Amino acid sequence: MRLTAKGEATRARIVEGAADHLRGTEDGEITLDDVRAVTGTSKGQLFHYFPGGKHDLLMAVVRLEADRVLDDQEPYLSNLTTWAAWQRWRDVVVARYRAQGTRCPLNALMGQVGGVPGAADVARTLVGRWEERLAAGVRAMQAAGAVRTGIAPERAASALVAGIQGGVLLLRTTGETRHLEAALDVGLEHLRARD
Repeated sequence: MRLTAKGEATRARIVEGAADHLRGTEDGEITLDDVRAVTGTSKGQLFHYFPGGKHDLLMAVVRLEADRVLDDQEPYLSNLTTWAAWQRWRDVVVARYRAQGTRCPLNALMGQVGGVPGAADVARTLVGRWEERLAAGVRAMQAAGAVRTGIAPERAASALVAGIQGGVLLLRTTGETRHLEAALDVGLEHLRARD
């Protein structure tokens, strides 16, 4: 469906409202009535912008939250060319998840749409984009002679993302960021290690 600028703005407002409401809920659940109340939209408007109903809306919110994961790490994630930049990126990641606490909007959403076609693609795309940026940073550091050439950038990037996700999972169960911090610190120490 092709939307006017006003239509795009309305659709974006609905998605943002749904995302904000979801972040504020304890159980990570949302209904179309919740969205209507929060965004001041009618049932007809919701189905105009999201013909598939709740699934389409939740998929739009999943995409928004996935983009936020990376956007929250900028400008550092795209400029990992010095150890200072890597450290700032690490600190931003920890701060983001510390502020988020035990709630994870993206995880809550994936729980609601996880078995639906398209949901896994959003997660794969997010992880792929994240790994690409980290691998680019490793390659930049290798070109500068700051990371040994024997380290495979893609593998290092995968390990960092896996460490972050494991740390976030433990944060959600323990309420502590120490596992996340340890995973990032050990990952960066590995990159810094010289032969």
